[in-house]
Amino acid sequence: MKNVEMTLEGTILTMKIDISKDFGPSKSGKSITIASTEGNISLPDAEDVKIGLNVYKSNK
Repeated sequence: MKNVEMTLEGTILTMKIDISKDFGPSKSGKSITIASTEGNISLPDAEDVKIGLNVYKSNK
């Protein structure tokens, strides 16, 4: 994962992402990646639940 912290407390998933970070252009070059799970992953302490996350901004 890039720039993503996740915690699961009971049934509440909390994610922390620093939107000031920049990991460069996406594969297409149309956007700038801020955070990503880099595919679908299992939640901490809930292996049967999956998440896929991309946070990005326009590449202008």
